[in-house]
Order: sequence, then structure tokens, then C-alpha cells
Amino acid sequence: MNTLLLQPTDVLFFRDGRPMDGSLAGHGAAWPLPTVIDGALHSALHRAMLLGHDHAQRSPTQPTAGDARSRTYGSLVTAGPFPVNPAGQWFFPRPLDLGGATLAPTLRPQAGDWLGTSSLRPPLKHAIVNAGKASKDLVAKAWLSADAYERYLTSSAPNELALRAGEAYDDAEFSDTEATIGIGIDPRTQTQDGDRFYSARYLRLRDSWRMGILAKTSEKLTGDRHIREDLVAKLFQRPGHIVAGGQQRVCSARIESANSQLHLPRGLTSDFGSQHLVKWVLLSPAIWPRMEKRSDPEIPAHSGGWLPNWIRETDGKVMLRSGERRARSYDGKHARGFSSSDEIDAHLVAALVPKPVVVTGWALPHEEAGRPEGGAKSTHLAVQAGAVYYFKCTTAAEAGKLATVLNWNGSETNPITIKNRRSTLLGEKGFGLGVCGTWNFYPDSAS
Repeated sequence: MNTLLLQPTDVLFFRDGRPMDGSLAGHGAAWPLPTVIDGALHSALHRAMLLGHDHAQRSPTQPTAGDARSRTYGSLVTAGPFPVNPAGQWFFPRPLDLGGATLAPTLRPQAGDWLGTSSLRPPLKHAIVNAGKASKDLVAKAWLSADAYERYLTSSAPNELALRAGEAYDDAEFSDTEATIGIGIDPRTQTQDGDRFYSARYLRLRDSWRMGILAKTSEKLTGDRHIREDLVAKLFQRPGHIVAGGQQRVCSARIESANSQLHLPRGLTSDFGSQHLVKWVLLSPAIWPRMEKRSDPEIPAHSGGWLPNWIRETDGKVMLRSGERRARSYDGKHARGFSSSDEIDAHLVAALVPKPVVVTGWALPHEEAGRPEGGAKSTHLAVQAGAVYYFKCTTAAEAGKLATVLNWNGSETNPITIKNRRSTLLGEKGFGLGVCGTWNFYPDSAS
């Protein structure tokens, strides 16, 4: 994947779905969601017109090749954005089990039968308790560097868990919030409508800080499906500009590297302790929708929300399978599943999940995509990055299989692309990236 660095040329505006009227500022200074940057890259590819209309990709809802609905640049996959400091270090959202000034977790599952003595609902079996000192102040900072993140996941020695200078930041240390008053504009005359006034907040990055993203396309340029081209690399072979967020705000963009080792932290694939305890930490938000029961194929109902759709609600059984994926068929059918359908003997036993983040947007009119009038996109409640899910496996081999299917990099140590995106929706836009580590009960004992 291409590593892109975006530098804002002005303040940025990333409004969410909340009202922006009167004293309500719309929360436009928040760090952008992955959907925002993915949309910005789509727009940049369309403006560059690197493909003709005859190269449009069919949409997922298109049943036949004769259907007029199509999506150009449909092969685009992205991840990010993440803050990048002047030295080129990438930073990622803090895991929620960190509450102190070190990389040692302060929030941990507690051993014991919590289902029989509390209101904890299945499939969870253990409550999360604070092993640190009681305090109303949160000492841990919001962002960790990739090096610090990997030590948090892989180290247990106290000297390795100490934070070093420049390894953790809060938002206010690399960005500022600027507030302004705006006026309503009549869309027909492009002049003040004489009625509406609003307040807005804008995000300004500090000097030399960047937004780091990963992106690539795999577009078929001829009738041969084996001949594909990465148009992101072609678009930014020279430094350029993209429009990111609302109000047509501009960022300069350049490729830092292509087809090289990615800056995302790597998770564990072995050494999960004698009890085979695996924890999965989200690097980006994830969306798991409510699912109705289906009979063909037989799929049970699932409430979604905070609970991944690939975890059975009744007992927490992991429904993912390990093995190599089957090759896709091009004779009108698509092979599903894995060539070796090995179940993973692992169960979810605890979770540390914050309040959801709202993912929404506004779609412009687009005849070919079936939106002749445009309008609001579907609103989803996503689990925030930093959420922690705790699993217990039966053997070391099962723990390794679980980590391989949950780590964004699988089991590879130097991947050049993203292997796993465990969000049911919007995975191609960078949702559902995670890494695995190990954990211990509080106090240290068997369950």
C-alpha cells in the first residue's frame, strides 16, 4: 500500500451529524473518521479522470453486467488517518486499559464467577476492575507511538513499559481548535440568506505535523483481470493536493513510500501465557450492525452494536475460521469460505468498550449509483478505536490461530498490505483494524 502524508494548508472542518445552529458548533474540530479521508481520495481520483467511464466497477448490489449501476474506482482501499510527528513517527489511539503514565495496563478482568453475582450479561464472564490508584484524573495520553504500542503489546518487563519522551501525546499538544462565526448562504444566489448564523470549530494542526494514511487501488485497465494498476501511486507520483472534509479545505499530499513496510504496530501471534489469554485492541473504529435471522444460508439473529458479528451471542464463541481463503471464481459464481475450514476454539470473556462514535454523512446526487436526489447516508454507531476485547483459548495453537485472523497483519512480520479488517461494514475504508496482545487476570490467578 502507498503511504501518504497530508499537510493541511489551512484549518480543517470535520463536522459530524449533530446540529450546527446558534450555540451548537457541530464538533467540526474532531479528528477525522476514516470515511472522510476515503471520500477525499475518491474525489481526487474522479477529478483527475484517470479512468474512462468504460472502466467503472460494478457495485455490490449489481446483479448482472447489464445493470447500469456502477462505481468508478471501486477498488480503492484505505486506512487512517493517524497523526504523524515532524520526525516521521506515527501515533495511534490509546488502548482503553491504559490509565496511568506507563504502558502497564491498569484496567484488567477480575477472576471469579461474575455472571452469578452481578448483572453482567452473557457472553461476558468477567468484569473489568481498576488495578491502579483511585483517581478522577486520567493520566494516560490519547495517542501512542507505534514503538510504544508494540512494547505495550509484547513486553512485560517493567523497564520496557516506561514511556519515553515523545512517545505519547494529547490532541492539544499537536493541534488547536479555532472557533468562528459564520453566516447562512442561499444555495441559489450564493449570497447571505439574511436569516441563519452559526458557530463552528476548526482543526488546525501544529507546524510539521501530518496526517498519515494508507491507500491503493487495483483497477483493471484491460479485459485481462490479471493486469491491474495502482492509480493512487499514479495520482501522487508528484506532490499534489486533495480536498478533505467540509467547506472545501485543502491539504497537500505526497507519497512517502510505496510497497514498503507499513507503519502500523504489529501484534502478537504467540506467547500468550499458560492460560492462552488473547486481547484484541482496535486501532480504528469498527461497525457491527444488527442482523436479522436468515434461513438461506442459515444465519442466526445478532444484536451487533458493541459485540462483533463474528462472536456468538449466547456463549461468546468465536465464529471466525482459520486457513487460506479460496480463490474467487470468475464463472459467474463466487467461492466462499476457506480452503481449510478450521474452527478456532476461543471465547470472548470480557470487554472494555467506550461510548459509540456516530458515523454518517451526506451523499451528492448520482444517477449511476442510484441516488438521483442525494441525501443523508445511513447513520451507524461505531465502536471507538482503543476498545479492548479479551478472549480465552483452549491451547497455545488455538490462541495463535485467533491472533492470526484478528491482527491486521495476520501472522506476517513485514507486511506491505493489510490482511484483516474485522469490521462488518466499511472495512475497505479502514474500519476494523486491530492488534493482539496478552493479558492476565486481576489478581494474577486462573479463572
